[in-house]
Amino acid sequence: MGEKITIGIIGAGRIGRLHAENIVHIPKVRIKAISDIFIENVKEWAHQIGIESVTADYHDILNDPEIDAVLVCSPTSTHVAIIREAAGAGKYIFCEKPISFSVEETKEVLEVVKEAGVKLQVGFNRRFDPNFKKVHDTVREDTIGEVHIVKITSRDPEPPSAEYIKNSGGLFFDMAIHDYDMARYVTGSEVEEVYVQAANLVDPVIGELGDIDTAFTVLKFENGALGVIDNSRKAVYGYDQRLEVFGAKGSVTAQNEHPTNVEISTADGVLKDTLKHFFLDRYKDAYMNETHAFIDSVLYDKPLVCRGNDGLQAELIAKAAKESFETKKPVKINRETSRSF
Repeated sequence: MGEKITIGIIGAGRIGRLHAENIVHIPKVRIKAISDIFIENVKEWAHQIGIESVTADYHDILNDPEIDAVLVCSPTSTHVAIIREAAGAGKYIFCEKPISFSVEETKEVLEVVKEAGVKLQVGFNRRFDPNFKKVHDTVREDTIGEVHIVKITSRDPEPPSAEYIKNSGGLFFDMAIHDYDMARYVTGSEVEEVYVQAANLVDPVIGELGDIDTAFTVLKFENGALGVIDNSRKAVYGYDQRLEVFGAKGSVTAQNEHPTNVEISTADGVLKDTLKHFFLDRYKDAYMNETHAFIDSVLYDKPLVCRGNDGLQAELIAKAAKESFETKKPVKINRETSRSF
C-alpha cells in the first residue's frame, strides 16, 4: 500500500466519534466517509472535522473502492454481519470489542476474515495504555521472573444506564472482558480454568435486568500462573484501574492515574487529586495509540498487536465466567477450542 490510507467509519456514537477525532488530523489518513442510522445527528459534527461523506447506509462505505479500511464502531449485535461483508469487500478491519456475544459466531466470522486474507484488529485499547504496556514489556524481559500471580482491579465510577445494560451483553462480556484480555496479554499464557463469584450489590435495576454489578474472577493459566480480577460498576472515588504481576524475582505494578500528581501536605494531612473519573480520560492515549497501530499495520504491514484470535480468547473466558457464575463451579476452557485461530 502507498503512504496514505483511506478510511470509512461505521457507527458515529461516542466511540466512533472519538476515533474519528483522534485520527482525522494524521497526514497519512483520509477519513472519506462515516455512517450512522441517526444521520441527522452526525452531519454537522462530521462537516466540522472534515469528513467528506455522511451516510445512513454502511454499505455505501463497503462498496466504495477508494476506501481501504473500516472502523466498526456500531453496536456489538451488528459486528459479525459487518465484518463478514467488509472482509468480502477486501477491506482491512478494526472492530470494537467484543466481536460478538456468541463464541460460535465469532469463530465463523474469523474464518471468513482468514479466507479473505485481510487484517482484523480488535479494539482492546488497554493493551496500548503506556502503563499497562510497560507491565507487559517488563514481564516479557524476564525482569520479575516466572509469573506466579496476576491481580487486576477494574471498577467504574458509576453504573451505566438501564438502557445500556439491556444491550451490553452483561458484565462479563461488556466490562470484565477487557480484564480477561489484559490477563492473557501480560502473562503470555492462555487461560485453562475460570471460577467466578458475583452479585448484585450496586443497583437493583441491574439485577432486575438479569445482570450483576460486582464480580470476582479467579483464573488458572496454562503456564501454571494464577489470576484474580475484581470488578464493580460503582467506585465512589473514581475510575479505579490497577494491575500487578507478581513473579519469582519480583513484581511490577501499574497504579491509578490522577489529573495531576501534585500532593499538598499540611498539618491536617496529605491531599491529592481524586482519580480520573471517566474511561475516555483515563485511556485517552491508549485509544490514540491503538488506531495509530492499526494504520501502521495496514500501511507498512506491521504485525497486529491485538488480532481476531485475541478477541475470541477473551470471549471464551467471558463465556466460561458466565457459566461459572450460573453453576457456582469452576469451568475449564476446551484447549482445542482455545487454539482454533
